[in-house]
Amino acid sequence: MSPLDSAWLAAHPLPAIGQETDKNARGRMLCAGGSLTVPGALALTGEAALRAGAGKALLAVPEPARLGLGIAMPEAAVFPLPTNDEGELAGKAGERIAALLDRCDSLVLGPGMGERSAAATILRHILAEARADLPILLDAAVIAGARGCADAVRARDGRVVLTPHPGEMIALMECDAAELRDAPEELVRRASTHFGAVVVLKQAETWIAAPDGELLHYRGGGPGLATAGSGDVLAGILGGLLARGASPCLAAAWAVWLHGEAGRFVAEESGPIGFLARELPPRIPSLLAAFGTR
Repeated sequence: MSPLDSAWLAAHPLPAIGQETDKNARGRMLCAGGSLTVPGALALTGEAALRAGAGKALLAVPEPARLGLGIAMPEAAVFPLPTNDEGELAGKAGERIAALLDRCDSLVLGPGMGERSAAATILRHILAEARADLPILLDAAVIAGARGCADAVRARDGRVVLTPHPGEMIALMECDAAELRDAPEELVRRASTHFGAVVVLKQAETWIAAPDGELLHYRGGGPGLATAGSGDVLAGILGGLLARGASPCLAAAWAVWLHGEAGRFVAEESGPIGFLARELPPRIPSLLAAFGTR
């Protein structure tokens, strides 16, 4: 186990971005998710990806939310997805998302999706259709869908990242709360082995496990990060770094640290709790600049 701190990050830099690069070379992240209940979730994810250095953000959301999201985030390209009677993504959304995959360098699937979405159906379609080298992050309701797709996730050879919070981890691994409480490091390692994926267990202290045995521990950015939308921001940072060409484990580590340290900075200015998730992304560029990695 290694502590995720500035020394680890200095020894494991992100891919450099040259002065002559263009926005396509910096990477294109596609994020698909949202619902009519939380149509703005993808705005947080998209901004975080761009703040982390991705060149483009493509956002796919329930069709009725498309215009509002496009106005809220003019930097992004926004695509409509079919919804069910609950205002969540319908199963046919998987086909629409798959049709966009050729234009992206990473896929973030799940922010803003709820339990009444067709998450499992969408995920199965994506895992079957996405090109083999595409890094994929699974978040929110899609994590539960991964439980029945373990073979397909493993077949992607370590290019999948799962980001469960404690409740999602318990459901994913079909364990009890005591196991999570008493040995989170063993549980996250077991999940990584079972799915052949990088697993980020999001709680007060975050654990990251990779299929090659790497285990990282981040002590946390403070209680203020336990707020609505915080996970959407983390997903965007991670997806943006994947789009830039960082490996899944490297992207997960940097994203967890950037998210946590952004929380620390905001808390120092406004107090330990009560700040909003939208206040986190603007802190990311200066944190990257401190390491000479923009």
